[in-house]
Amino acid sequence: MTNGPTDPPEGWSTFHDEGFIDLVGPLCERWTEGKPRAFGFRAGQKHANLLGLVHGGMLMTLADRALGVASWDAAEASCVTIQFDMQFVSSAKIGEFVALQPEIVRLSSSLVFTRGDLTVDERTVAVATGVWKILKR
Repeated sequence: MTNGPTDPPEGWSTFHDEGFIDLVGPLCERWTEGKPRAFGFRAGQKHANLLGLVHGGMLMTLADRALGVASWDAAEASCVTIQFDMQFVSSAKIGEFVALQPEIVRLSSSLVFTRGDLTVDERTVAVATGVWKILKR
């Protein structure tokens, strides 16, 4: 069976999130033993920029959500973004599935440091890093 344009790829499930993510999604998630959950999305026409490629803001949205959820999970508490950086390496095309496997670089008593590569298959599209403030434990 072939996946439709908004169906998650094999091994992925739809990530349900109300609010802003509902407007730009759907996002997908994948759980792998021993790793933070990965996030991704199938780029549709609504994700296009003026050149017909995936808009950088959508790539940043994916990275912020993926690294933020990884921070919440690692801290076992609510967290907020206090720093977020992204370097765009190449472009993603409409129809491609963009994924990010977060890494927890460091977890302290008050901060979570994260990073992740946004990829299409084996091609790196962007690199994101961030710092999240842990609100309560």
